[in-house]
Amino acid sequence: MTKADIFEKVQKVIGLSKNESAEMVEAVFAIMKSTLESGENLKISGFGSFIVKQKKDRRGRNPQTGETITIEARRILTFKPSGVLKDQINKELSP
Repeated sequence: MTKADIFEKVQKVIGLSKNESAEMVEAVFAIMKSTLESGENLKISGFGSFIVKQKKDRRGRNPQTGETITIEARRILTFKPSGVLKDQINKELSP
């Protein structure tokens, strides 16, 4: 599914114009992005949590040369689905 598909589904469900639904979805994404960029976690009830984790510097190895290198500290983003979402996804697999 692409952003354009999301715009279209929002348009059909809510009944807004295509431009209005696109603006609304873009606004939600902008809020989510700025929240995560600031290092804050984002929890959407019934959907899941986006968690920003800090990784420290660590030693690594160049697989081609075998040379030891330092992998820089960085932040990573993980997603943990809610129990409700897990149940809905797996409900279709149950006989």
